[in-house]
Amino acid sequence: MIRWLRALALGSALILLGACAERGANTQGVYMLIDTSGTYTKELEKAQHIINYVLSQLNPGDSFAVARIDTSSFTEKNIVAKVAFSDQPSRANQEKRLFRDTVDNFVKTARSSAYTDITGGLLQAIEYLNEAGTGRKIILIFSDMQEELKKGYVRDLPLQLDGFEVIALNVTKLRTDNIDPREYLNRLAYWQQRVEAGGGKWRVINDLERLEPILR
Repeated sequence: MIRWLRALALGSALILLGACAERGANTQGVYMLIDTSGTYTKELEKAQHIINYVLSQLNPGDSFAVARIDTSSFTEKNIVAKVAFSDQPSRANQEKRLFRDTVDNFVKTARSSAYTDITGGLLQAIEYLNEAGTGRKIILIFSDMQEELKKGYVRDLPLQLDGFEVIALNVTKLRTDNIDPREYLNRLAYWQQRVEAGGGKWRVINDLERLEPILR
């Protein structure tokens, strides 16, 4: 009898683990980095549009986080909102509404930053999505991709992005890019090289009317 109960308990545990593994493989984790440097804060309404789109596409069991890129982005303090959605659809919808309200408040009160620590933001995103344990890992970067670090900050290190998709959004051109377009192209090529060297996939989407490829 005891052996039978042990076998039943073991079987139930294996079924539960299998279900969790299957659910994890089918879930998506999205981490969106938002540039708040200089005049880029004027672009935040576009970022809000993207966030609302992502929320509409995510399913129960998925994870989502939004963080600002500023002086030092490798910290939990930079995360504006984060959630691992419940498996229950009704509860997940409530969580989406709360998430949207938090982001709306951030957009209304965001202040401009003097620096742009994109690498630090990527490190934080990698850590968060690895801990979330989702099957698909997506990092969205809403920025002009011009990294400006505070004196003394070291970010010259490899990025561990195997299994990650990194998508740059709304990469606006700087004033100097208009003078020499090669600067814009070189900036994108630099980030593409870093992402792909770390094992990740790189994409750029500047036409925000074509957001469909972000999630599937």
